[in-house]
Amino acid sequence: MNMVFIKAGSSNNIAGFSRSTLKYHLLFWVLLYFVIFFANITQTSFFESLAIAFTAVFFYALVAYTDMLFLFPQYIKDKKIFRHLISLVLVSLVMTPIRTFFLFILANGNPEAQAMYVSNQIYVFFTLFIAGLYTTIYLIIIDWLRQQRENRELENQTLQSELKFLKSQINPHFLFNTLNSLYALTLKKSDLAPEIVLKLSEMMRYMLYECNEKDVALDKEIKYMQNYIELEKLRHGDKLEIEFDITGKTEHNRIAPLLLIPFLENAFKHGVKNTNNPGYVQLYIDVNDNNLSMKIQNSRSVSIPKIAEKRSGGIGLINVKRRMDILYPENHKLEIVETPNTYVVNLDLNLNNNLIF
Repeated sequence: MNMVFIKAGSSNNIAGFSRSTLKYHLLFWVLLYFVIFFANITQTSFFESLAIAFTAVFFYALVAYTDMLFLFPQYIKDKKIFRHLISLVLVSLVMTPIRTFFLFILANGNPEAQAMYVSNQIYVFFTLFIAGLYTTIYLIIIDWLRQQRENRELENQTLQSELKFLKSQINPHFLFNTLNSLYALTLKKSDLAPEIVLKLSEMMRYMLYECNEKDVALDKEIKYMQNYIELEKLRHGDKLEIEFDITGKTEHNRIAPLLLIPFLENAFKHGVKNTNNPGYVQLYIDVNDNNLSMKIQNSRSVSIPKIAEKRSGGIGLINVKRRMDILYPENHKLEIVETPNTYVVNLDLNLNNNLIF
């Protein structure tokens, strides 16, 4: 029997039934009617079988909808199954003599049938109670499925909100660091400032118009990283040795936007930090079919004590790790190795993952 759960407290319970649901209900009761009719036609006359089937279906439906519209919503509120079962027993006890009375009237002139209906009241009670119990079990299943669906929807909404929040943190993070670079060059009245502005414009265009989608072309993401590297080259000059190598075919693959850049940004940040000697940053990307392998290694200095790690950029790596856990839960492997002199990130990513967001 295809039923829907009606929430307790609804001002108009019947409004909870959609047209399609009502059709399924009607179909169920019609089928049950014919089953009972053909089960009795061999023992009684045609018209008596019609009346018996109608009476049986009417009282089964009466118990079922009493449970559905009144008893079950109360059970949902208080979660007391024993009280609910007692309510079903009481409803069945009330309905049993009423149904017997109707059958007794229908069998007027047939004392044997009347006597049988009176003696079978225990059976009538049992079948009515089973109808109510079946309805309760079915509604519990429907309610459980509804809760599971709502939980999945809530989880998806939560994850989508979290991803939007993480991305909203990432974009200003990049802009802040790049503007710092531009500010440093303008103070020196460097001729490289216009080139930085151009690169920054390309990066901003990518962040504003490309990164609102759930995924982007891998080529565009790599181009964004190349622009970032060019900005860092302009900023650091001979203070930093930079290697950038891409192998494999990057076309026809897509990736979540701004997923790789935090690792690169972190490498540049620490490749020249707290040292008077030239540092280095090495970036290697290999794309094999749908698999991307990335290795980023940067130098670290122990010659000068580290400044306390309290900075605005600390959210970068935390965010990207969280994003990968959400978007690629079973499709990535991240390894970070720190030594006194180096910091290495190894990432394997399956680009064939179907992003849900």
